[in-house]
Amino acid sequence: MTLIAIEEHWNLPELTSAVKALPDDRGDASVVLDELGDNLERLDDIGDARIAAMDTQGVDLQILSLAPPGTHPLEPADARALSRRANDVAAEAVRRHPTRLRAFATLPMADPEAAAAELERAAGLGFVGAMVYGRTAGTPLDDPRYDELFATAAALRQPIFIHPQIPSHTVREAVYSGFDPMTDLALATFGWGWHLEAALAALRLIVRGTFDRHPGLQLVLGHWGELLLFWTDRTDSLSGLAGLDRKVSDYVRSHIHITSSGMFNPVLLRHVLEVTTPDRLLFSTDYPFQKPVKADIEKFLTEFPAGEARDKFTAGNAGALFGIDIASLKEQE
Repeated sequence: MTLIAIEEHWNLPELTSAVKALPDDRGDASVVLDELGDNLERLDDIGDARIAAMDTQGVDLQILSLAPPGTHPLEPADARALSRRANDVAAEAVRRHPTRLRAFATLPMADPEAAAAELERAAGLGFVGAMVYGRTAGTPLDDPRYDELFATAAALRQPIFIHPQIPSHTVREAVYSGFDPMTDLALATFGWGWHLEAALAALRLIVRGTFDRHPGLQLVLGHWGELLLFWTDRTDSLSGLAGLDRKVSDYVRSHIHITSSGMFNPVLLRHVLEVTTPDRLLFSTDYPFQKPVKADIEKFLTEFPAGEARDKFTAGNAGALFGIDIASLKEQE
């Protein structure tokens, strides 16, 4: 069995430093989560230690993505320079380990035209898609200024992964405050807020008609769909009001791929399979923020009947979506 993990994070120290140097109203408080336990040590390594960790988990191939918040909080010039730097570093890691690593591009979303150009450059370097967030400063991902980016992604068959993002400072103060600082942060991030932000970004793209304009565009959501798949009875009511060609749930089934993000809960799996299809499910561990051991992974995989559904989840769907030739990987090892 081949195992491809598609939401596996790394860190560029100079980018983290640039984000930490921003004023509070523009920075991203979630960067402190990178420093918990041994996260930072694991994030900073995209070489031999990472490969050894993959071996321990039984993961054959990781798709690298920068840990949040990417370059989204930065001014355009800094975002352009550090996105290019991050992509060059990731490309070199893939070059050194061609049978074990692939990468998602980092894009300078503060400059939409440059973001489209960087996606095209990264695709030429062998990247398999891009990871973005639902908001850049105050601009949502569905803003018309990003339409060129989505057109480019569709034309190049580069899927866009929408990763969770900390809510805006205003929303955090109004909704996620009132406890001790660490509880406030946890509530606004991995405990709840992150996932609402990602689900809302995807829902807004649907309601904006993005997939009617770009029928070849494919998205990825982590954490079993970031709560979006659990509320389709209500979100479908938006379709007529927004003048969409289809129900919201139809767009979800045909344009959004769902990954596990290390949440190996059979109840979540069963629900997701009620809403979407087995060829939309992708394996991931959310490394290093989740660290499932090989036994945890193998136990969860028994929830799939042996055969096609399990093979799709572990590698087949990722191979098809990201253009990874699984057979050739095995031949090169």
